[in-house]
Amino acid sequence: MADTPSFAANRRPRVKNPVLRRYLTAFRTARGIAGSVILLVLVALALLAPVLYPGGYDVQSAESLRGPSLAHPFGTDQLGRDLLTRSLFGLRIDLTIVAVAVPLGMVVGTTLGLIGALSRVAGTVLQRVLDVIIGFPGIVLGMCIILIMGPGWSALVIAITVSSLPTFGRLSRAAMLSQAQREYVMAARTLGVSRVTIITRHILPNAIDPILVAGAVFVVHAIFIEAGLSIIGLGIQPPEPSLGSLLNQGMRYITQAPTYVLGPTVVLFLLALSFSLISDSLNKAVNRA
Repeated sequence: MADTPSFAANRRPRVKNPVLRRYLTAFRTARGIAGSVILLVLVALALLAPVLYPGGYDVQSAESLRGPSLAHPFGTDQLGRDLLTRSLFGLRIDLTIVAVAVPLGMVVGTTLGLIGALSRVAGTVLQRVLDVIIGFPGIVLGMCIILIMGPGWSALVIAITVSSLPTFGRLSRAAMLSQAQREYVMAARTLGVSRVTIITRHILPNAIDPILVAGAVFVVHAIFIEAGLSIIGLGIQPPEPSLGSLLNQGMRYITQAPTYVLGPTVVLFLLALSFSLISDSLNKAVNRA
């Protein structure tokens, strides 16, 4: 009987990879669990929206501007369309924008930062470009891009990607310069390892933590960029819904139906909250390591 605890401990699965173990630890904290659960529920609802509402998001009825009820938990809009249905379909669009724009910004920004660290001339030029981008608030930069491209999904993705470049570019460049002076990098250079191999196999894996944490933080910023641009009418265009465009339409009827904006606001808040909790837990796990 005395061997039972040790036997159970030996049977318990252990994660050998320290990086993976560190991230798993982040998702075992209270904030990490709460953020993950909220995000998983929202993603599941967004993915199942066509199954739950096979009629789509543009089904109209005579019940216009009704308040919340059992039949319509978020109420209805000016055309009698169910706001819960439109909020879930809008959530789908917001998630696809974030899922494409933020990873794209991470890859492009990190690449630019590494190029800037390898070449002094390229680094100077890229830093000036990033300084120009960072001088524009995300909403203003998005407005400029959308005025050139026209409103829509693609313009929002480009706007968010471009606005993220300074964050990831500066982080990767700083990480590259700090890691380049470490003993393991100098040893690899002494052995004749190529610069590309040193970056991809040695420096980048050891500098990935702040980039991933910044990515989780920037997701929240990206959500509000989309919402802000759609609220002023430069994002997703009707009848296709997004959380921001629903808020844009709801503000026009705020006196007639005060609860119009309640549903999309709650979904937007929960989406931002989930990523805020996840990014906070990741940041603490990385800094504790």
